[in-house]
Amino acid sequence: VVLLEKMPNVGGNSLVSGAEMAAAGNWVQKKLGIEGDSVELHYQDTMKGGDMKGDPAVVRTMVENALPAAEWCRDVIGVEFQEDNLFFFGGHSKKRSLIPKGATGLDFITKFSAAAEKRGIPIITNMKAEELVRDASGRVTGVKATMDGKSYTFSARKGVVIATGGFAANVAMRTEANPFYGDGFKTTNMPGAMGEGITMAKNIGAQVVNMGLIQTYPMCDPNSGAIELIDDARFEGAILVNQEGKRFVEELQRRDVMSKAILEQTGKYCYAIFNGEIEKRSHAITHHQDEVEVFTKTGILHKADTIEGIADFFKIPVDNLKATIARVNEFARTGKDLDFNYRSRFVDLSTGPYWIYRGVPSVHHTMGGLKINPKAKVLDANDKPIPGLWAAGEVTGCTHGTNRLGGNAYTDIIVFGRIAGAEVAK
Repeated sequence: VVLLEKMPNVGGNSLVSGAEMAAAGNWVQKKLGIEGDSVELHYQDTMKGGDMKGDPAVVRTMVENALPAAEWCRDVIGVEFQEDNLFFFGGHSKKRSLIPKGATGLDFITKFSAAAEKRGIPIITNMKAEELVRDASGRVTGVKATMDGKSYTFSARKGVVIATGGFAANVAMRTEANPFYGDGFKTTNMPGAMGEGITMAKNIGAQVVNMGLIQTYPMCDPNSGAIELIDDARFEGAILVNQEGKRFVEELQRRDVMSKAILEQTGKYCYAIFNGEIEKRSHAITHHQDEVEVFTKTGILHKADTIEGIADFFKIPVDNLKATIARVNEFARTGKDLDFNYRSRFVDLSTGPYWIYRGVPSVHHTMGGLKINPKAKVLDANDKPIPGLWAAGEVTGCTHGTNRLGGNAYTDIIVFGRIAGAEVAK
């Protein structure tokens, strides 16, 4: 086995992700007393979250293998997960997404890199794959690549696995796929997410599906487009308000629904507000001090002891904001959101300190890509497997339908990465 990486370091988007991993029936759910979850419910959530456009067989394979994949990460690769906390992402019916101890993909990538080194698997960075090589029968037998202007050919006795990610950083490719998501949007993605794996496979007859289905993450840095990791607070009770100081969407809705709602507000942005009690639950501030420092300097984030303090900073009508928070406090008391049916339970916001941050939607995940079957084999235009070619992760295009649920990306890449590896090794 050899791993080719065009960037100077491995990991791509997975490195900068929050790296939460959705798996129904996991050990943390049992510890926390979360009941009623199942593989079937995870399947229904994923299909419904993608407007029933995901490939049912591929989605079922993902959810059925989610927990074994998570246990393998824990027991074989050595990833350490938080033992008393889970993420409740929008679109899921249950709190089921495992969180690595450091709350970023660095935990996974460091352990995976160590596992590769232990097994003697070479990782060649700054090596850009350019073309898939085939023999006379049409079987994929290797990869042509370049480094520092020199060409190399890597022969693959058993096959090639494409795991190159999506194309969110490729504005031209995005624009061609769906003009709405062209240069008017920044992206949360690493610069390497240019979609070359899709192009290479397409050039040898691979079937490409759902390319126009592009997801934005609702709360991102207005300056850089990067995902706001302090947005962890939203999953523990932070509320969203517009410039007028009013709620306008359920805070745990699907990413596409939330993004659309934000783009309909004044200025095409919104604010998230939370207090010390929510910070105790989410650790959004303590876990992401680097962001706090930058966002405070750039004026995206502000802390104040009073509601007046946060309203004044962003010139939000204070009476409107007080009325909104009073209504949320009532919902926190009764457990029922009469406005947007908040699916978790609100936290009382009567007491400070308060934090407020501004966010905008940014291109986050490209749902389209190579068509695969449940064995991770890349299919041609006739739905026949291309001999010697597998794919896993965001480079594929039939798992998430119109919209990916949070926590399903890591599940997707690890489940189908394992399947691809096992299949190619046969």
